[in-house]
Amino acid sequence: MSFADSTQFWNERFDKEEFIFGKEPNEYLVEKTNKYLKPKDKVLCIADGEGRNGVWLAKQGMQVVGFDASDIALAKAKQFAKDNQVEVEYSFSDTDSFTWQANTYDAVIGIFIQFADPVMRERIFKQTYEALKPGGIFILQGYTPKQLEYKTGGPSLIEHLYTEELIRGLAKEFRILELVSYEKELSEGPRHTGMSAILGLVAKK
Repeated sequence: MSFADSTQFWNERFDKEEFIFGKEPNEYLVEKTNKYLKPKDKVLCIADGEGRNGVWLAKQGMQVVGFDASDIALAKAKQFAKDNQVEVEYSFSDTDSFTWQANTYDAVIGIFIQFADPVMRERIFKQTYEALKPGGIFILQGYTPKQLEYKTGGPSLIEHLYTEELIRGLAKEFRILELVSYEKELSEGPRHTGMSAILGLVAKK
């Protein structure tokens, strides 16, 4: 999907008053941030959408950079940051047009970035590894194939879903600190609600 196509696709989804993934940060992110990150860390949020995760991280005193391929989502995210009296440096890009700077971030966050097909996913892991400072942390959450039974969010294409084996292969340059698959009731706005089959990764450069 080209940048323009993905902009159109996501803009159609985000173009409503409500926050389609809610305003609360992702639970897994909150838990792992409290464990591994600290205030003043420089954090990059991949495809931060309406800003629920980036804004929360900024409220924890972190220096947050984020991007998204939907300018409509970003307008909501910027307003959300303003409402919460924090600053997030947002840019209108997709994972390929974003300027990934080497050895720059203390953490990179990828929460439900499953728009990425296998080839793009590989690029994202590579870009993330390079963008992290040595010792930097990558926090990833996504759906596993079992999610296709629940149909409570996420992609319907199996090749966009995560298995532990797949993620282990992609993260081979990292040191994996945590890799888990589990099922849990999610309540993240109308798009992610109900019993869900998810995977979590925390990896260190």
